[in-house]
Amino acid sequence: MTEIYLIRHAQAEGNRWHMMQGHWDGSVTDLGRRQIEELAERFRTTPLDAVYASDLYRAVLTARAVARWRGLSVQTVPALREINVGPWEGKFFGDLQDTEAEAIARFIGDPEHWFLAGAETYADVTARAYPALETIARTHDGQAVAVVSHGITIRCLLARILGITLAETRRLPIAGNTAVSRLVWENGRFRADYINDDSHLSDACRVTWRRAGDLRSAPLDPTADRSYYERCYADAWHFAHGNLAGFAPEPYYNAALRHLSVEPGAVLRFYEGKKSAGLLDLDPLRGRHAGYGWVSLLYLEPEYRGRGCAAQLMARAYALFGSLGRKSLRLHVAAENETALAFYRREGFRVIEGEGSGGRLLLMEKSLERRGDA
Repeated sequence: MTEIYLIRHAQAEGNRWHMMQGHWDGSVTDLGRRQIEELAERFRTTPLDAVYASDLYRAVLTARAVARWRGLSVQTVPALREINVGPWEGKFFGDLQDTEAEAIARFIGDPEHWFLAGAETYADVTARAYPALETIARTHDGQAVAVVSHGITIRCLLARILGITLAETRRLPIAGNTAVSRLVWENGRFRADYINDDSHLSDACRVTWRRAGDLRSAPLDPTADRSYYERCYADAWHFAHGNLAGFAPEPYYNAALRHLSVEPGAVLRFYEGKKSAGLLDLDPLRGRHAGYGWVSLLYLEPEYRGRGCAAQLMARAYALFGSLGRKSLRLHVAAENETALAFYRREGFRVIEGEGSGGRLLLMEKSLERRGDA
């Protein structure tokens, strides 16, 4: 008999940013690192003889925390990776819902019929991951093992173990981050004692997976979107300075056009459906020689604030400047804007100096380099 604790990785950047991760190998969020600590505490006294993980960073980092109490090394198995979503890798849910709404709906709700050229199917994932899990179980007969994998992959494995067809997989929820399923391998087959248990997580670390609020983006239209850009900038200026004294929209709009001319994705307008949700203006020139990227404007319409949408805007900034090889990201925020300051700190920004005219602005910076062990 072999005991296997099948665990989903902690919250990764793609989870927070509402994007397709698949084989995209992003980092783990600060919340994910707190989840990892709580998962590690759950396994403090649990006997383990081996720890395995997918070879993707988010799974390996989670597995290392589980292994720490036993002094075990993490053995990586590529067959335990997440589903490869091909041309969707690194794409944002909101953008895909705008262009491929039916396919996105089938991806979660109708796995039997989901197909995308260049991507794996659910059946493909089962065909590679189940034999790998079976091999681990046979190798460790009479022992206890932890295996860290991914949401869709775990869903496929549990479906096979529970005798659920792909058509019925929609009844099986995707495991939450760091959720644990206890499996027993005996007499050549698995059984599940429990599945998707995240009782080790505090309320502050438990995140309910949801699709509401996915925002799509489109490059700023220099003609049609001018008045919208200027209104957003004026509102942001007023909040930062307390009034519009000294505000002249034309220089800022002309700067945005320069940003667009350098990088077509540098200035984006965001929507929920057809409704305007916000604006992001990135300056690809400022900080280029010093190795940082600059956020000129991040603006959300009032009704979208406090809903987790700002992280989706910031994700576009990380993606653009990461692709340009920048090592960090900088921006200004009004010292009085406690909500924005709290958000940026959660994102990993730190204050490096204060400056400004007509109101105190803080200069904040976030490293774009991936951190090491939890």
